[in-house]
Formats: sequence, structure tokens, C-alpha cells
Amino acid sequence: MSDSPSRLAMLRFARRIAVQQVEQIDRWIADEERREAEREQGERARPPTPDWIMELGIGVGSQPIEVHVGGCYAAGKRRRAITREQALAALADGMRACIHCRPDTELGILG
Repeated sequence: MSDSPSRLAMLRFARRIAVQQVEQIDRWIADEERREAEREQGERARPPTPDWIMELGIGVGSQPIEVHVGGCYAAGKRRRAITREQALAALADGMRACIHCRPDTELGILG
């Protein structure tokens, strides 16, 4: 009798390996489905983009420095949402308007 495994034993071994690989793929799929569900939940929970943004300066009691249209790519990280009326008032008081999103044009103020 030979010491080498039989063809049937080798096939069973190959099947066990294949089952392990399928189980690993199933875990990867479940992980990806979980991540996708979390991403979608995050998208739904994200607050809406404000119509107008006031960019704030650096430091304690940061002073407003520029008005932006909501969602402007050029707005800095220090910002707060403002109303249309607040944006109009800030621009009328001489606040700088973003040169990229042109809130003054959006608000109908001729510059």
C-alpha cells in the first residue's frame, strides 16, 4: 500500500479549502455590505447644505471675513450657516464676497 493520499482524500482536502475560501469571501461581502449601509445611513443623516455661509477668521472670537454661497468649494473650515437676510446685510456692510461662488451676484447685488 502506498503512503500517498488517495485521490478521494485529495478531493476532500481540495473541497475543504474551497469551502474556506467561499466562507472568507462571504465574510468580505458581509463586511462590504455593512460599510455600504453605514455610508448610506451617514448620507441620510447629513444635514442639508446651507444656502449661505459666513467664513470666520482665526482665533478667539473669530470675526466674519467672507460670505459664500452654501457648498462653495473655496470656503474654509471655520464657517457658519447664515440666512439670506444675514448674507445681504453682511455684504451691504462691506463684508467681502467670495470671488469663486459670487454670493453678491446670486443675491442680486451689483458689485
